[in-house]
Amino acid sequence: MITLDGEQMPWKNGMTISFLLQEIADDHPYAVVKINGRYVSRPNFDTHVIPENAEIFLIPMIAGG
Repeated sequence: MITLDGEQMPWKNGMTISFLLQEIADDHPYAVVKINGRYVSRPNFDTHVIPENAEIFLIPMIAGG
């Protein structure tokens, strides 16, 4: 299991951030995801493997001006 934004969901061996976003059907353009207190940027979403029991927070891009 993993915890995504406070809700538990199944974990799969070899699960990457990109795979997770596809699983939850979220195509929001996240720039960063926080996993167990560490930040992972978009260029690493395809290769960063999520460990079992991870606590994950999706961090949306915020535009301002």
